[in-house]
Amino acid sequence: MTWNPRALTALCAALSLCTLLAIPRNFPGLGGDARFTLVVFILATCAWIGTSIDDTYIALGAALALTVTGVISNDTLFGTLGDSTVWLLICAFVLAAAVARTGLAGRAAVFLVSGARTVRQLVHLTTAALVVTAFAVPATSGRAALALPVFLALAKVLADRKRLVVMLALLFPTVILLSAVATLIGAGAHLITVSVLFEATGQHIGFTEWLLVGLPLAVASSHLAAELVLLTTTRREDRRGPVHITAEQIQEHSEQSVTGPWTQAEKRCALLLATVVLLWCSEPLHRLPPAIVALIGAIVASSPALGTVRLKDALKTVPWSLLLFMAATMAMGVALADSGAAKWLVAGLPTNEPPVVFLAIVIVISTAAHLVLQSRSARSSVLVPLVVAASVGVGVNPVAAALASTAAAGFCHTLPASAKPVTLYSQIPGTPTYTPRDLLRLSAFLAPLTAALVLLFAVAVWPLLGVSVTR
Repeated sequence: MTWNPRALTALCAALSLCTLLAIPRNFPGLGGDARFTLVVFILATCAWIGTSIDDTYIALGAALALTVTGVISNDTLFGTLGDSTVWLLICAFVLAAAVARTGLAGRAAVFLVSGARTVRQLVHLTTAALVVTAFAVPATSGRAALALPVFLALAKVLADRKRLVVMLALLFPTVILLSAVATLIGAGAHLITVSVLFEATGQHIGFTEWLLVGLPLAVASSHLAAELVLLTTTRREDRRGPVHITAEQIQEHSEQSVTGPWTQAEKRCALLLATVVLLWCSEPLHRLPPAIVALIGAIVASSPALGTVRLKDALKTVPWSLLLFMAATMAMGVALADSGAAKWLVAGLPTNEPPVVFLAIVIVISTAAHLVLQSRSARSSVLVPLVVAASVGVGVNPVAAALASTAAAGFCHTLPASAKPVTLYSQIPGTPTYTPRDLLRLSAFLAPLTAALVLLFAVAVWPLLGVSVTR
């Protein structure tokens, strides 16, 4: 492993903090379990920041160390794998495999995009289509991969207008990342947030509750970001020319059928997906947990008679590494809360600051965290337990604080390596795409806009939807 300045700085800082924690006379109010938990937490964060070691490997090692030393029990560690959020994500990926196999996503994209007559219409119709995919495909990397063929088809149709192709290349990952907050299954970080909140406060956020607060923010941030992408990557003359994209043109560059009559498989899959989403949204009426609904959908989607994908093929698409990462970081969150480490970390915070100031600080830190921690799930694993503990101490509703932190962490556009969708669309052979300079130009405007929008929703919109600022 090569030691670069960033890795050496992170290692020195981590070792210094661990040394201070190892001296018993330092921090007299800190118990043994809390000290060890903080040491593990610091070393894991250092490894996430400064090394190329797999994030899941680091998380599993940290959780194992906490279990072996008795900070958490075996049941706590292994019980996280049976958490309902883990099952929800597994089943959601099975459903996503069924959708991908039928080509429904391509048909939906064509239905919207072919109606565009101007560049601005094309941008916002594409944005609307990408927001909708948050209900069908879990995880931002999965949505980016599913949307890539649609982008390539559009790029070939618009090959004579290079700046528009570059703009679309930047639009796709930007909207995919910001619109993930629309649903509970939009990103693994959301499931980590829900689990941390439940373990720390006993408050449960279901699919419907998340949808109620997340979808309006996703729509607003995605379309505002789309305007920024359009204005920062194109010139006035680029936007002035008309656009006319037909379904037949996209079909020429697509392997799956996006025109003509629907097949029986497509009809069954569309009906199943609509039913699952409807059941998720109506959870307060029938009381079926989202994980059970997803499991029913996954069984139907992979059944021999009605399904469109074999179960063993669908299970190959499940990111098992992400699931293990989630389980391990859930266990780390339990250790932080139960050992008293999280409470001690935030005990010195001033309690007389207005809640808006506290939320603003949380949002700014969460927005900037991608510069240190590239993994969205890792950012939530580090930040959310501390945010929840701190919010209780200052009188802020922990649900509002956790949601604000998670939503703000969705911004990760500064560098090509900041997020997988950004990386994917920055390296497309034979297709014009954006440069690091394009990303930096967009981020200079998008970062403050995203932070301000999340703060506005947290203090003005979410209270109207039942998520108050104060406890």
